Amino acid sequence: MQAFNIQVSSTLASQVQPAQLLCDRHPADQIAFTVIDANLDSVDLSYGLIKDRSERAASLFAARGIKPGDRVATLMSKSAELVYTLLGLWRLGAVHVPLFTAFATPAIEVRVAGGGAKLIIADDAQLPKLELLDYPVLSTGELGPLLDQQPAGFTACVRLLDDPLVEIFTSGTTGTPKGVPVPVRALEAFNVYFQYGLDVQEDDVFWNVADPGWAYGLYYGILAPLYAGRRNLLLTTGFSAELCWQVLAKFGVTNFASAPTIVRSMRASHPNGVPGLNIKRASSAGEPLDAPTIAWSESVLGVPVRDHYGQTEMGMCIVNGWAPEVIDTIKPGSMGRPMPGYSACVLFEDKDECAPAGTRGRVAINIPGSPMMWFNGYSGDPMLTAARYSADGRWYYTGDAGTMDEDGYIFFSSRDDDVIIMAGYRIGPFEVESVLAAHPDVLESAVIGVPDELRGEVLVAYVVLRSGLLGSYELTVELQQLVKTQYAAHAYPRRITYVSELPKTPSGKLQRFVLRDAESLPK
Repeated sequence: MQAFNIQVSSTLASQVQPAQLLCDRHPADQIAFTVIDANLDSVDLSYGLIKDRSERAASLFAARGIKPGDRVATLMSKSAELVYTLLGLWRLGAVHVPLFTAFATPAIEVRVAGGGAKLIIADDAQLPKLELLDYPVLSTGELGPLLDQQPAGFTACVRLLDDPLVEIFTSGTTGTPKGVPVPVRALEAFNVYFQYGLDVQEDDVFWNVADPGWAYGLYYGILAPLYAGRRNLLLTTGFSAELCWQVLAKFGVTNFASAPTIVRSMRASHPNGVPGLNIKRASSAGEPLDAPTIAWSESVLGVPVRDHYGQTEMGMCIVNGWAPEVIDTIKPGSMGRPMPGYSACVLFEDKDECAPAGTRGRVAINIPGSPMMWFNGYSGDPMLTAARYSADGRWYYTGDAGTMDEDGYIFFSSRDDDVIIMAGYRIGPFEVESVLAAHPDVLESAVIGVPDELRGEVLVAYVVLRSGLLGSYELTVELQQLVKTQYAAHAYPRRITYVSELPKTPSGKLQRFVLRDAESLPK
């Protein structure tokens, strides 16, 4: 095991006010977010404004029966309303359940039901997805006028460090998505990454491009900036490479964080860059970063993109950090070294001992050596929680395989849990397979990720049809559309191959790795 020789520990009291930590302790005239629209017009949100609007939001939610500990889901894009809503929930002591706006109704329902949400707050454009769900809904169109009618001055709720702020869902290969409660004490871990991994300074123009419906965007685009008192940009419209270049140039972004797909898209649209940039730090997370992208970034943006690794269950933990205390040589293909507050190594495949340098094994976090580790388990699933840990509780198994070199750099090899990471989004193959299984012609299917130059990975499906049926172009289009409407528009299989049977173990367990191996063979 190797880690940076920097000691970090908790400084929070056992009881705190999340709203005070995230908002009220900062100067009222300090800017927390700059909200940017598609025309590059912008509005600044000060902490004083956020405090006032979130107090009114807390009053509104309390009047609707929401109590401390209750779950409230948001199906919202990046906006001022999202900021007011989240701070209002945390001021009240409620728990935020984030929903990605690209989800279709079934995927939304699984997460809302799994979290036991008492209310869904949604953008007006998202309301048609909720028409068949039996949950109270508050639209953002209603929210603004209602906030104006509420009293300010709502007293911030006091919470324990292990009380949840967020319940975010992560997908695996089997079963439904699992809820991950994110406790109040996770704020300190998020701040460690903000400080050492991203090195966001007071004079930086910081922009985390990630969507707050997912962990990286929520943890490090909303929570960490609020906790640290550092401004972040919120682009309200959908991503385009051209718009990304324009935001970087017009707003003078100095510290930039995104998924590698964003950087690859920028490279494809303007291989030689654009004038007027002032980027001093660039970081990526969500999927492995390729060497050509690092080299292009250093040549065109003026700085390399530094790769960072983490999970929904613990946030970022292994980094090629930017802070002077941790910055070191980038080794292409490596996600870096354990950041301060974490200790990690690569275990043998068959025993819980650190393997020698260069040995492929299981990437694991050393719990006693990781004071910032905050994961307490999955909601309502003690068996799955127990499977994440060694019998003695010393090791947290990430489910990823890799190697560690003599210098302590960890190199990602594969995902043991088969989760597909496309453009920074984690996609559980089981969810897509479940949608395909709903088609009357489909007997069974297997979904895998295959390498893609732009997105990192894309989905490919192998489908077994019912006896006597043959695959066709029309059926392929129909199945792709089914996934788009019943799961998520971005998560449809780009290619569907029709086969007579799927590879399985003698006990009947699907062997997706056999399909992945076949995909890697020369065509």
